[in-house]
Amino acid sequence: MKEKLIARFLTYVKYDTRSDESSDTVPSTLSQVSFAKEIIIPHLKEIGLSNIDYNSDNGFVTAVLPANTKGAPTIGFIAHMDTADFESKQVQPVFHENYNGKKIVLDAKKNIVLSPDDFPNLKNYVGQTLITTDGHTLLGADDKAGIAEIMSAVEIIKNDETILHGDIKVAFGPDEEIGKGADLFDVEGFAADFAYTMDGGPVGELQFESFNAAQATVYIQGKNVHPGTAKNTMVNAIKLAMTFDAQLPQNEVPEKTEGREGFYHLLGIEGTVEESKLVYIIRDHDRNRFEAKKKNLQSQADKMNAAFPEPRLKIEMDDQYYNMGEILKDDWQAVELAKRAMESLDIEPIIEPIRGGTDGSKLTYMGLPTPNIFAGGENFHGRYEYITVEAMEKATEVIVEIIRQSTLAAN
Repeated sequence: MKEKLIARFLTYVKYDTRSDESSDTVPSTLSQVSFAKEIIIPHLKEIGLSNIDYNSDNGFVTAVLPANTKGAPTIGFIAHMDTADFESKQVQPVFHENYNGKKIVLDAKKNIVLSPDDFPNLKNYVGQTLITTDGHTLLGADDKAGIAEIMSAVEIIKNDETILHGDIKVAFGPDEEIGKGADLFDVEGFAADFAYTMDGGPVGELQFESFNAAQATVYIQGKNVHPGTAKNTMVNAIKLAMTFDAQLPQNEVPEKTEGREGFYHLLGIEGTVEESKLVYIIRDHDRNRFEAKKKNLQSQADKMNAAFPEPRLKIEMDDQYYNMGEILKDDWQAVELAKRAMESLDIEPIIEPIRGGTDGSKLTYMGLPTPNIFAGGENFHGRYEYITVEAMEKATEVIVEIIRQSTLAAN
């Protein structure tokens, strides 16, 4: 298993599949379509799965390992093909066997160093085979580790006739990183009793609470005149943007919050004296606090607009996903099964709310209960991303054990 798992992972991460938030196509980038057709589908065929399909309407590749026993549930495993908004071309994974727990120089010339002083969790991987970037790109373990783990687990199950199982469904989709991937997923056609996204972090993560999430774009209209005659006439949109952000709670930002604490995150700012734009994401696990944050954003705009003869600030706000825990709390089957599978493998479940979201956040609200399981990586979305071979092996084993336990429970 180990050799094929690593080989798959390396093949996947070297294929650029970065998504594009500004695109209006599905998927958002052609590279994801190519990856699905040129890499994913051939691998599914090689394993010998059935009903392999690429859905051009939603960008998902799906397939089935048919049941070999009766009465067991139909379980889905899902991972996303795209990578985040960071350099993703020419990914060069670097292996560090028997990691010693010390600093790793990723690029000596640019002094890019992966250090346990900055990332204490590195100490958890002493003695393991660490895979890092070369400091120039992300690694792409989010979520190509999840794809490799699902592929490898399904192959193990297919080749071992002693593992009894119901239908096993797999789905690999686009655009998770830009919050659009699951929007068009065919839950009814997938026809699973429940599913798991393999999209978590360190070994043991089992997540069934996510943020409530929205994105807000603040458009600011200024008035540009010659600065020599600007008194009482010029309205500087850049200054208004600075004032707007300063009026938001300055401690409710990602770098000052943790656990279930929500935040306002300024993703981008651009503009001129004439026009400016602010882009925020709003997050909170509690639905009431989430709604209050959205109202506060609008309230600040209203207050600033009141100082002008005509409105200068306009906000467009869209909800992205909601806390899947509000749905899963009424049906713990999938969560309990995953917890039992981890414990049988001597993996201590780490049950914490996701400070983010997965496709499972949306899928759960769409009628497919979908908690999230660890894929094994850390420091996603940047040059300091890493994963270990051992973590990927454990994630693969968890998938197999979930299937074993599901059949035992059914019988």
